[in-house]
Amino acid sequence: MPPPHLNSELKIKVCGLTRWEDAELALELGADYCGVIVYPKSPRAATRQQAWELCQRIPAGKRVMVDVNTGADELENWADLGFDHFQIHCDIDVNLATLAAWRGIVGKEQLWLAPKIPPGEAFPQTMLEFADTILVDAYHADKYGGSGQTGNWELFAEWATLYAHKRFVLAGGLNPDNVTEAVRVSGAETADVNSGVESQPGIKDHAKLRALFAALGR
Repeated sequence: MPPPHLNSELKIKVCGLTRWEDAELALELGADYCGVIVYPKSPRAATRQQAWELCQRIPAGKRVMVDVNTGADELENWADLGFDHFQIHCDIDVNLATLAAWRGIVGKEQLWLAPKIPPGEAFPQTMLEFADTILVDAYHADKYGGSGQTGNWELFAEWATLYAHKRFVLAGGLNPDNVTEAVRVSGAETADVNSGVESQPGIKDHAKLRALFAALGR
């Protein structure tokens, strides 16, 4: 059972997967989503062959493509590969036509937008009409996620409450030692873990994965 102060319906996404043995364990432990990064500049990027193989084995509904500023043709190709959800990291001033194109290709329900929001910036409300899911990651000047840094959990809670008609996903430096506090403070209904359960980029540490799910009462 989860600790009494945590949401019993909390969903967990394990991201940065490149190997089936890691995805398989995550699923056995209770992962709701498996994220596969296809952004070539990421140290956790899966090859197209790896992504295809993972999509063949991860159950339908749980397969999440993760990319940065995806081109329309690229997004169509990844959708054809078998992904169910499409997490796209972007700048807060991304062109509205680009957002509309992404929504048109995969649908509002399947699009997860992850805007890169600098400290002190207001939440980009214009994005809300294009996606039902918003992922909030820790800000890093040179990276789009995967920095290992923790974000502002209190601010996440404010945004998730203010825009409660959307689903907000908490990401950024979550690990077995801080995940319960992060979820408690943020009130997150979905948490995204990546570098905090790795042995090296793209390779999951099975002991850390087990410890994280155990901390959440899984």
